[in-house]
Amino acid sequence: MSAPTSPSENWIEGGELLARTLRVAGVDTVFALHGGHLESFYRGCFNNEIRLVDFRHESAAGHAADGYARATGKLGVCVITAGPGFTNAITAMLNAQLDSIPTLFIIGAPPLREDETNALQGGFDQIATALPMVKYAHRITNTERIQDLTALAIRKATTGRRGAVLLELPIDILHMRAHKDDVRAPHGLHVHPRPAPHPDEINAAIAILKKSERPVIVVGGEARYSDCRNDLVALAEATRIPVFSNTRGMGVFPSSHPLNGQIIGNLALLTDHRPDAALLLGTRFGFRMAGRSTSFFPAETKLIQVHSDAAELSLLRHVELPIVADVGAAIHTLRAAADTEKWPERKAWIAAATTAQAKLHKLYPNMQEPGGIHPFRAAEAAVRAAGNNAAIVLDGGEAASWAAFHVRADRAGHVQGVGYLGTLGSGPGHAIGAQVAEAGKRVMQITGDGAMGFHIQEFDTMARHRLPICTVVLNNQIWGMSIHGQQIMYGANYSAISELSGTHYAKVAAAFGCHAERVTDYAEIEPAIARAYASGKPSCIEIMIDPDVVHPVTVAALGTISDEKREIMIPYYENIPVRAPA
Repeated sequence: MSAPTSPSENWIEGGELLARTLRVAGVDTVFALHGGHLESFYRGCFNNEIRLVDFRHESAAGHAADGYARATGKLGVCVITAGPGFTNAITAMLNAQLDSIPTLFIIGAPPLREDETNALQGGFDQIATALPMVKYAHRITNTERIQDLTALAIRKATTGRRGAVLLELPIDILHMRAHKDDVRAPHGLHVHPRPAPHPDEINAAIAILKKSERPVIVVGGEARYSDCRNDLVALAEATRIPVFSNTRGMGVFPSSHPLNGQIIGNLALLTDHRPDAALLLGTRFGFRMAGRSTSFFPAETKLIQVHSDAAELSLLRHVELPIVADVGAAIHTLRAAADTEKWPERKAWIAAATTAQAKLHKLYPNMQEPGGIHPFRAAEAAVRAAGNNAAIVLDGGEAASWAAFHVRADRAGHVQGVGYLGTLGSGPGHAIGAQVAEAGKRVMQITGDGAMGFHIQEFDTMARHRLPICTVVLNNQIWGMSIHGQQIMYGANYSAISELSGTHYAKVAAAFGCHAERVTDYAEIEPAIARAYASGKPSCIEIMIDPDVVHPVTVAALGTISDEKREIMIPYYENIPVRAPA
């Protein structure tokens, strides 16, 4: 006869239930900043061997969960306290949601029993605040329901169109105990549906691609979360179609492959011959993805768009063949169909598409300019110094755009950048998430001096956790995209709250315990970065670049004023037509 079970073994604290659920879901790392509401959960993490990585600001912790999810393809988890902890992290939640990154944000709250008492760090509805900015948000009101409701939130974050979800756990619910017989089990933690296209859609796609003379494949963020690398390589090789990627899709198709045209922005360099067909795999139309603009795809280009969200199909422009499906399932089926067909060689088109970026080197031949190192060349040298297998995180406006020309990745998730929200300051968190995801991996963050100022305190986080991230600051002492846009609009001598000067970012980083150097000579960039990695410490290499060099994306974002139409130029969006009074 077995010994009777003690009462303590029958009753389980809420924080322990939450930690157990995350561990069963495969979570072994949580990004956090301390708050007393969550003490029960922290203890549960120790009991269940979940690593806690703590930060100096909740927004950076949220960006790290986002960066970890991008790097690994797994769920990223951020746990933060109530009130200002929650509000500080709203930007990170929305950034992950708009970029469709599977993230779980767990927030504390005052006790339910003290509702409407002007409680500390309370006084407002956190769920109502979050709902417009996440895929799902729920307040757990019973300790017995912690496990099954957490499982529900995880399913919502990781299936269909992925995104950010939020769970609020009031302190009394988290610290109370539930009898084990009353706890609802966390079912469905490993649900991964992969809806496939209809055979008729596959046949139609093959017909369009086979008939075209200048087709391209474009890989987007949804492809990162499908196990599709081998099928994608086989599809490209069978069809002889060059492949481009947006930032979130880079590395799914290896950059070293001869059919890789690299970043999608290179399509704008194909001025003589443009794509006449495009297979879009998990991409959305928008600011930089050929929505209203025809810089990537002319109006007559036949588009095939695969996405999990039907609302994204044919948004902003006509799509010849819209397909609602899992990207990996679609690629697998397309590959099988392509293998049965005879495809044209397209040698001239492949050569043009995969060498388009060479035009940029002719546009920017100088290493040094009168005001400093040329930013195109500074970014090129930094990426080269990081090495072929480094994970690269991009932050800032023009700084990120200069670096995007040069980044390469042979693994998915090894390039992270500014997304649809346009969040400057996400870089330190993303870089920390990428480094935590793989301790031995070289990680480089390339940022501008403006963006670096948002979360410069996270140098402390890198130092405390001994994360050897190399941060490269392209310092032109201005908000580059801002002042350059102002001067295009209003004249070369104009500026308004767009100048920065005097901050020595290397010295700031050194004060936090990092290896740090300021570089003013192009020839010193790569040796300085080599010394940074050799130090084994987090580092900051500050490169002084010419403030007068304007990135072409800034010019493109402003557009041009038509000679035939009266228009008002505005930054980033369509110019405003001025209609004559009736």
